[in-house]
Amino acid sequence: MNTTQKHLPISDISEDILLLKDGGGALVLQASAVNFGLLSEREQIAIISAFAQMLNSLSFSIQIVIHSERLNISSYLTLLDRAQKAQTNPLLSSMITYYRQFIQTTIKENEVLDKRFYIIIPLFRLELGLKASRESLEQKIKTILLPRRDQVIRQLNRVGLKATQLNKQNLLELFYDIYNGQIPIKSIVEPVNPQDLAVKLKSPKITTTPTTFNPPPPQVDVPPAPVTQPSISTQSAKNHPFVVEELNENT
Repeated sequence: MNTTQKHLPISDISEDILLLKDGGGALVLQASAVNFGLLSEREQIAIISAFAQMLNSLSFSIQIVIHSERLNISSYLTLLDRAQKAQTNPLLSSMITYYRQFIQTTIKENEVLDKRFYIIIPLFRLELGLKASRESLEQKIKTILLPRRDQVIRQLNRVGLKATQLNKQNLLELFYDIYNGQIPIKSIVEPVNPQDLAVKLKSPKITTTPTTFNPPPPQVDVPPAPVTQPSISTQSAKNHPFVVEELNENT
């Protein structure tokens, strides 16, 4: 019986590393995203320069994959309806109604997609040399790929992106979503217990305390104090007697 696995290039997943049927290997990193359009021109130039430096520093090939998945928000709208019914505050209830209408209108006009970014680091069979046993081949693949993984993660940190390696469970879920994309539609929220929605928000209490206003005292212009002049001591000069002698004719 022919199965889908026969048409896949992957033979096994060992220690979070993909083992290919041709003898090569690969590992997958999931990277975060940056809202490039909201950055300033200087920040955009810095990110482009750092990304170019990252690509120029690599001595091996990488693959960049963008996986888009359509979201199902019906469960989220149901969650809002339950939250509105459990809400006793009329103001908060009306706000939930307006928010639900906004979400529903946005979904009708635009399709909501969940985009995820992956970086694949492959290792080709020709890079491994001569054919060896499976155990030694897996160890050699791991020895070569792990330093490359660390280098890519460091370079992405310089760009402002965070990257983590997918484990075996994450890889299985990713391949299932890729090859069965039309079957499941990712939900925007996880299933919740309806009893957990009965959370009543209390309306805020606004307490006012009377405040007394005391007007400031009127300002009175006070004339400046007179400037005291330095005292000048006067001393009356003594008049010396002026003696006038009459000259005799005999002299």
